[in-house]
Amino acid sequence: MQKVFIYGTLRAGEINDISEAAARHQIAPPTLLGQATMRGRLFDFGRYPGLVPDEAGPLVHGDVYEIDPALVAVLDEIEEVYPGVEGLFVAREVTVEVDGRAMVCRFYPVTKSAVRGLPEIRSGDWVAYRRLHAR
Repeated sequence: MQKVFIYGTLRAGEINDISEAAARHQIAPPTLLGQATMRGRLFDFGRYPGLVPDEAGPLVHGDVYEIDPALVAVLDEIEEVYPGVEGLFVAREVTVEVDGRAMVCRFYPVTKSAVRGLPEIRSGDWVAYRRLHAR
């Protein structure tokens, strides 16, 4: 099993809900391990956020799931991460803490150059921000 830190539209109830994505592809449902934060800056791309990791930045809130390895390909497709193709999102690893336990997780940040001119989500919480700024 693999762990993933999700901070945007893959979160429960959002448009790319990770559990619904697994169900659509008949993959075992992911297991929520808990909430976590990481240092970075979250930006509003309109329908989705983008995270730029920044050790000096504020906290970005997200959820950590344990997932079936088959779900990684689905998440890569949602985030448009393809081998040998440079896109908006990239797949990386980050260590976060869930209930005091360090966990290495896959996550999908954006490149720093992609956020120029975009509004920063200073709360670091996409779900709360989206609800407040419902379009």
